[in-house]
Amino acid sequence: MEKTILLEEIDPIDIYGINNRLFDLLTAHYPKIKAVARGAEIYLMGPQSELDDFEEKITLLRQKRKNRSVLTEYDVESLFEGSRNAEEAPAAEDPANGNIILYSNEGRPIKARTPNQKRMVAESARNDLVFAIGPAGSGKTYTAIALAVRALKNREVRRIILTRPAVEAGERLGFLPGDLKEKLDPYLQPLYDALGDMIPAKRLQSFMEEGIIQIAPLAYMRGRTLDRAFVILDEAQNTSLGQLKMFLTRMGSDAKFIVTGDATQIDLPNKSDSGLMRGVELVRDIKGISIVEFGKEDIVRHPLVTKIVDAFERI
Repeated sequence: MEKTILLEEIDPIDIYGINNRLFDLLTAHYPKIKAVARGAEIYLMGPQSELDDFEEKITLLRQKRKNRSVLTEYDVESLFEGSRNAEEAPAAEDPANGNIILYSNEGRPIKARTPNQKRMVAESARNDLVFAIGPAGSGKTYTAIALAVRALKNREVRRIILTRPAVEAGERLGFLPGDLKEKLDPYLQPLYDALGDMIPAKRLQSFMEEGIIQIAPLAYMRGRTLDRAFVILDEAQNTSLGQLKMFLTRMGSDAKFIVTGDATQIDLPNKSDSGLMRGVELVRDIKGISIVEFGKEDIVRHPLVTKIVDAFERI
């Protein structure tokens, strides 16, 4: 069977890539198809089912191109990493599409589900530094990481940096087996879990090996200037005021920072050493900084979590 696809109202190079790099990557997934790109026309020959699928992929790439300045190899590969892994599904399919941040590896829409999650997304678009403060289970970290992954996919930033203070919650680092990385990984596992929902495993491993995504304890931030990066400080209630200042002053040009924390879950030996809420009050009135305060109504985990949080607040 034969088919011709006409690329109307778009520069063909936006789909083909420089030196047909993206086009060659796409056609490599269809060994049964003979594909030739000439100007705005793509000539195809092969089984009808594969021709139809190829045309669908071209349509998805065109939809992606509407939302970003340039397509990448990742955009092509993502078309084949799940039934609905392309994060730009047509808006008409979901009346609440404006709340979708991106799609998971399985094609599940990752949305801002509560009023404060929606506010967090909006404030991040308007401000370079956002504090998201509230109880466990309210989606602060997950929403922040979704925003970071979207910014990376859209080439708004060059890298993602996720950090946490390595503070024990009932265990001692020295008693854990392994080298420094193996000792620290349990503290950073929630960040790995969230990224694993949004980026295919092989791609995530590649990003981490190349330094495009970095996960490190807070102490490793000292002395760095973080340009063109989306940076998230998680569990900020376990930082001192000095540590918080150190982190915030790492901000370089074209950077986005989100700080998340829960003032009721301080793991420091002396809870009064936490600098999160004092730091929030110091910067509250600075233009370009937003503070989103989550509540029990934002908890999106198991329904029992809300009741547990409520019970502990009565102590």
